[in-house]
Amino acid sequence: MMPLTTLFDFNPSPLCSASSSYSRSSQFKFNSPSVSQRSLLTTVESRASTPRASTRIAIATNNNDSGSARNRFCVSSRRRALAFVATLPTILLLNEPSLKGFVAKADGLATSEYLLMKEEVRKVLSKGNAAGVLRLVFHDAGTFDMDDNSGGMNGSIVYELDRPENVGLKKPVKILDKAKTEVDAIRPASWADMIAVAGAEAVSVCGGPTIPVPLGRLDSMEPDPEGKLPQESLDAPSLKQCFQRKGLTTQDLVALSGAHTVGNKGFGNPTVFDNAYFKILLQKPWKSSGGMPSMIGLPSDRALADDDECLRWITKYAESENMFFEDFKTAYIKLVNSGAKWKNS
Repeated sequence: MMPLTTLFDFNPSPLCSASSSYSRSSQFKFNSPSVSQRSLLTTVESRASTPRASTRIAIATNNNDSGSARNRFCVSSRRRALAFVATLPTILLLNEPSLKGFVAKADGLATSEYLLMKEEVRKVLSKGNAAGVLRLVFHDAGTFDMDDNSGGMNGSIVYELDRPENVGLKKPVKILDKAKTEVDAIRPASWADMIAVAGAEAVSVCGGPTIPVPLGRLDSMEPDPEGKLPQESLDAPSLKQCFQRKGLTTQDLVALSGAHTVGNKGFGNPTVFDNAYFKILLQKPWKSSGGMPSMIGLPSDRALADDDECLRWITKYAESENMFFEDFKTAYIKLVNSGAKWKNS
């Protein structure tokens, strides 16, 4: 096993661990907040009760065709009437001015909470520590396991800081703890939400895209099982299989790997989030190292450039930074929503 190496501020990769492997398979179940979790209006709508069993209509039947036809007409008419009665309270609620105001107020609270998090994170975040904060996101969310729906973006990383694959993450946790203390004094926030928002802000502060992050994740009260992060020594086929088991596509894998553009692994300016990672992968500078170990990237980075499917995305992102930014935003939200447990679910 190769020694732990640094991708960002420290040597372990944010996407890969040096101590795990996967042999699981399952169909991915994506745990993002449902519409009912995000909308108070939908919650109110769902409270409009349907008719109880005691209100069933008893229709006497006979063998006479005309009688049967009349019965069918009565059943149809009464069913329509019951459907209208059951729906009427919801229609009235939807048009109640006080309810609309309540929903608007709730949306305003969510917005203010998000802005508060961003503000406090920005106070402690800098280009110099952004890579470590972003790495924290990958190591919290990267434990997701589809087989038992465990792990994922749940804040459990705060219990896992002494694991070998998480060497160096105590510093970004300490940095974010300052921001979280300020946020909690006004409105309690979960570690999962704080880390997800902080990672997005780390991308932004380094010149990357703005990524709106939904809130409402619940924290785990215990560490995730060990050995869940992908190994940094995996080849491309193994990496693709690993990410697929986490609900992430090959495109997601390549886009998220683009986060390696920040940090000190040789992919351009270490404090600038751009598409230099992909341009350098296409050059394959490690092939001219004369057999000496390359100081550019991890084995998993170099493996992507040797895979035809990954190479197609690498080429696209090297040619278009805008495409990379858009796809990274999509993949990032999938990552920070994977395995999350949500409030009011």
